[in-house]
Amino acid sequence: MQTIITYLTLFFTSLILQAQNTIEVTMRDFDHNNGIVKVGLYDKESNFLEGTFKAVTSKIKNKEATITFTDVPDGVYAVSCYHDEDSNGELNMFMGMIPTESYGTSNNAPAMFGPPKWEDAKFEVKSGEKLRLIINM
Repeated sequence: MQTIITYLTLFFTSLILQAQNTIEVTMRDFDHNNGIVKVGLYDKESNFLEGTFKAVTSKIKNKEATITFTDVPDGVYAVSCYHDEDSNGELNMFMGMIPTESYGTSNNAPAMFGPPKWEDAKFEVKSGEKLRLIINM
């Protein structure tokens, strides 16, 4: 009986630990330290740039900021961020189409004639990984 309990404990512990990934995102090359950076972690192509799985904000120091997403389940994700220079909570746009505040995505996915694509920004985390991403603003 003791052996069965031990095996069950190990099994359930491994299931819990499996979903404990960490994603550290460093954003660099901001134009200045004013305002904040807003960072979103997306878990599906269908909600990319629309609805975040997790979101954080950070201050900018020395034209750089680093945030960490913890307790991220195994899966495919993408990160998007923008420099909210006036701290109004939104990415300012010129004529509703062209961003006037700097932004970036995981894999430094390009934004050619529209927003970056999920396919270019996605990455995978699994097995208790600690992933470090660098996004150039």
